[in-house]
Amino acid sequence: MTTTAVGESQGSVTATRWIQLLLGLIAMMSISSPQYVWTLFTKPLQETLGATLPSIQVTFTIVIVLQTFFSPVQGYLVDRFGARMLIGAGCLLSGLGWVTAAYATSLIALYLTYGLFCGIGTGIVYVGIVGLMVRWFPDRRGMATGFVAAGYGFGAILTTFPIDTMMKASGYQHTLVVFGIILGLVGAAAAFAMRMPVTTDVLPAPPVQASQEGTPPQQMLRSNVFWLMFFMMTMMSTGGLMIISQFAAFSRDFGVANVVVFGLAALPLALTVDRLTNGLTRPFFGFVSDHIGRENTMAIAFLMEAAAVTLMVMFRDNALVFVILSGVVFFGWGEIFSLFPSTLTDTFGAKYATTNYGWLYIAQGIGSILGGPLAALLREQTGSWLPVFAIIIAMDALTGILALAVLKPMRRAYLASKA
Repeated sequence: MTTTAVGESQGSVTATRWIQLLLGLIAMMSISSPQYVWTLFTKPLQETLGATLPSIQVTFTIVIVLQTFFSPVQGYLVDRFGARMLIGAGCLLSGLGWVTAAYATSLIALYLTYGLFCGIGTGIVYVGIVGLMVRWFPDRRGMATGFVAAGYGFGAILTTFPIDTMMKASGYQHTLVVFGIILGLVGAAAAFAMRMPVTTDVLPAPPVQASQEGTPPQQMLRSNVFWLMFFMMTMMSTGGLMIISQFAAFSRDFGVANVVVFGLAALPLALTVDRLTNGLTRPFFGFVSDHIGRENTMAIAFLMEAAAVTLMVMFRDNALVFVILSGVVFFGWGEIFSLFPSTLTDTFGAKYATTNYGWLYIAQGIGSILGGPLAALLREQTGSWLPVFAIIIAMDALTGILALAVLKPMRRAYLASKA
């Protein structure tokens, strides 16, 4: 092939991979609301079903457990059958979960609609798109995974206020049906144009400190490096998912939910700000990690998260400060979805990237159990959210320390042994 032909080929692939990144962003945005807007539905669901908060929060846990505990299988299917069909089906399933949940008249029905369909659907989409991006961007894995993961955080910015407004005007059932149809179809349309890289695609080489091989899942699961990352991601997921799932509940307990800030009620305003910072942090810290290293970036972000949560609790009775600090809290948490998958693929290679990340993503499911119903139960038993927040702060700080003191030397040693 001539130099000109090579240049044209590389230019074509460069354009293609950025188009794939944009499509991944759109699909991710379409599946973000089942998790990030869930907190708005908890109170009306309690009233309609006559259920307690912990029992309602089981739905959220089912979503995250199915999204994560089945992710190795979902990742394998995407690796085996390709991104287009499975990601499209996942988007449609997620939308179907909302539509059918509108007609739920019992907790079991809610679990089998919102919990089951949204959990399986969002899991296929999330793992599939992350696995797609680490392949298309071997040279910029942190940035690329952060960008599409930002869609998962950003998507709810576009829906939080419209959903809140429609719920007040027409009720939550109508809102679930309308937005379920819209989000499912938008995501499926984006998935239709996705594809895996092929051998004719000329992609940049991964960085020097990254595995050039492909470690299969069964071998990765025997590695101490993997289990350290799993433990760290579990701790960070627990804190973040507690705040996401219980945000409306503890903001009401703190007395700031309905306080007007800049002409808006503090709760929906905080949720919107949080989605913005939760989205921005993913490509931001992913980009930073591409330049200063994964573990160094983890330490900065996770310790910042510990400090932000501490300050948010200290100033919990000031609605304006609460809104601002909640945004900082999410800026220190959301980057786990760019740092962990890029670190994992750097360590174990891209060949089995989707399936391997599926195994790590189970940590998110464990975090949903600890941060969802168990956190709500601890609140009921103690009568306060402060013990819950104390545990979160301690886990955030510990994870930041582990990134530098343990993960960094352990991962370097692992890569050296494979060189």
